[in-house]
Amino acid sequence: MRLAFMGTPEFAVPTLDALVAAGHDVVAVSTQPPRPGNRGKKLTPSAVQARADELGLPVRTPVSLRDPQAQAEFAALDLDVAVVAAYGLILPQAILNAPKNGCLNVHGSLLPRWRGAAPVQRAILAGDDKTGVMVMQMEAGLDTGPVRATTEIEIDRKSMGELTAELAELGAELMVAVLADIPAHPAVPQSDEEVTYAAKIDKAETRIDFSTSAEQVERQVRAFSPAPGAWFEFEGERYRILQAVVAPALAGGDQACQHKPQDERGSSLHWSDGEVLDRNLTIACAAGAIRPILIQRSGKPAMPTADLLRGKPIPPGTILNSGPK
Repeated sequence: MRLAFMGTPEFAVPTLDALVAAGHDVVAVSTQPPRPGNRGKKLTPSAVQARADELGLPVRTPVSLRDPQAQAEFAALDLDVAVVAAYGLILPQAILNAPKNGCLNVHGSLLPRWRGAAPVQRAILAGDDKTGVMVMQMEAGLDTGPVRATTEIEIDRKSMGELTAELAELGAELMVAVLADIPAHPAVPQSDEEVTYAAKIDKAETRIDFSTSAEQVERQVRAFSPAPGAWFEFEGERYRILQAVVAPALAGGDQACQHKPQDERGSSLHWSDGEVLDRNLTIACAAGAIRPILIQRSGKPAMPTADLLRGKPIPPGTILNSGPK
């Protein structure tokens, strides 16, 4: 088919590769313009632009598609279909209407659950058992279009990075299957029931809240790993937890936790939220405790927690995140 591809992050790259491998004629690749790098100096192209350049495909980087000239140029491509994957720009109706078969979107959730910008993170944070990827016929509303195909997977204990990579590959396979026979994949309208919205992640959400349960903190770690990373504060410095497990319940008599004062009955007093319980950096939560497995100090590489603690001990009894938010 004669098509255009529209996508920006790494999630979209497998779909672009799959379209080329399947023999489709990709006449244009649209992606968001290059952004400043980590230090705000050199402009860095998107993952999709970098891959399109490697494949020798023509790249467009419009700031907006609302301009009549941009819409006319898009219509002039005379497309059979446009394939969209995490593009990041609103598609006006003129763009949606231009290809003969409209615009098909790869979306990483089980619609109508988690419409919006951050479906993978929201599914993990909510404790969903499963998620998936869908090929949706796009319309003007936010992820409201009818669905042509679905693949479901279990979330298990996967991180956002692991889950996103898996969904990206599955979405690429699903899109190729739909394009091979569009009439065999009829567009089924979404149910209006159980609609949820995956709002963009706010920076404040990445600060670990030890006043919640250990299970919720572990979800927070997975939802923001590998980036931007869920973090706590110690001595004015941020520490990003990139992998963690829920620790077994700790009894007052645990030899690793004898720093805790005892009352007149010989029982340990209540742990404070965010309190370091032992020399392995087990951290108390409102319910249960969390134990970091992989951790990263500001400006340092990620490393196993045991390695970090050898160079920078965080003693039992320390209350983490005690500084201003």
